[in-house]
Amino acid sequence: MSNSKVAVLRTSPRTVLEDYHRLMNLAGYQQTLDKSADTALKINISWHFFYPGSSTTPWQLEGVVRALLADGFDRSLIHGCHNRTVVIDAHFGERENKQLNVVQAHGLRNIHLYEGEEWIHIRDAVGSLADEFLVLNDVYPNGFFIPKRFIGENIIHLPTVKTHIFTTTTGAMKNAFGGLLNEHRHWTHPVIHQTLVDLLRIQKKIHSGVFAVMDGTFAGDGPGPRCMIPHVKNVLLASSDQVAIDATAAAMMGFDPLSIDYIRIAHEMGLGCGDPRDIEIVGDEDAAAERWNFDGPFKKMTFASKMQHKIYWGPLKAPLEWSLKTVLAPWSYLASVVYHDSFWYPFLAKKRMQEVLGSEWGRLFGNWEHVQPDQRGFPDVGSTPPELERTGFKALLKSVDLIGTALREAPEVASRLRRRSHQATAELR
Repeated sequence: MSNSKVAVLRTSPRTVLEDYHRLMNLAGYQQTLDKSADTALKINISWHFFYPGSSTTPWQLEGVVRALLADGFDRSLIHGCHNRTVVIDAHFGERENKQLNVVQAHGLRNIHLYEGEEWIHIRDAVGSLADEFLVLNDVYPNGFFIPKRFIGENIIHLPTVKTHIFTTTTGAMKNAFGGLLNEHRHWTHPVIHQTLVDLLRIQKKIHSGVFAVMDGTFAGDGPGPRCMIPHVKNVLLASSDQVAIDATAAAMMGFDPLSIDYIRIAHEMGLGCGDPRDIEIVGDEDAAAERWNFDGPFKKMTFASKMQHKIYWGPLKAPLEWSLKTVLAPWSYLASVVYHDSFWYPFLAKKRMQEVLGSEWGRLFGNWEHVQPDQRGFPDVGSTPPELERTGFKALLKSVDLIGTALREAPEVASRLRRRSHQATAELR
């Protein structure tokens, strides 16, 4: 693990594209990824509404794509990659977070894993490794399915620096959660730390190369990955060691990485380095040595996050958790959408975002469709803070659509609709 290396750089809008290129090469990405293989850019959408620090930024995606193309990766082998969750609308989210703008501007394929993609049983994908899982065999006694296209692909994870209400921090390892697990991924929440370790082992088995590029231009503190306090931090991280990059980001946020179970367990199993003392920092060592003293996700929890903890680990576990594995589960999806999309974002988000929206990064996001980059970055990001299209009442109205989407796409509902459709087709024949 002494070879674990994490690249860290300070950045600004004026140099961010050049910085991403340098960052990735400092971290040795060309030695990690197979240029002859497909490369999936695993885009993170932690909230379909734009919220600073929550999801992959457009300049993060732009910087990574430009670096790949400049270094000779075949455009036709690069694609954007999205998972789907019941409470997050990825199609809406990739537009609101301006990720789709980047994918389309570069003419890349844009793949949503739940739409027309073949999924195969985990034992067909990883063989005997499935016998060694820490928890996934207990959670899914009949196994689970993963996207077939992942086998033999490179994957570049595109997380942000932020805290998480289930895992204290989240980053590269958590970014695999949506893509590698099926629609019942919430069943793993009571054992989420061990689940992330199992998923890292799967990635090491199936991918031709695994790399992570983490954006810390905004960083989120509090009950993430949604209802956070965003901060401007002006840093970028990259590594082929998924454990080391998460450990480095956790340390910068002010946490002891080895006190976080998913990092500690992966470190102890030799899947990467979680001890900052043994991680080689390349680039800006002073930036990596910063300690932001974040409060973390548990000091000021939201009503929703308190309820989630009580259901998965507290007094509501016995009376309620069982329902999440039955046809009654949609109650929890609707509760999440109503709280986050119909209440928190329309009524609280704008005030929380106000300060960072006035920053250069906020103005860059607001003017993304109009800014003109040069080879280094964005010399002019505009002078006025952005006015987001969907806040307040407009966000509240949109949340009504999102409630309907969550209900329709709930696996417990969707499976019944599919069965009825198949039955109707059979009767017509």
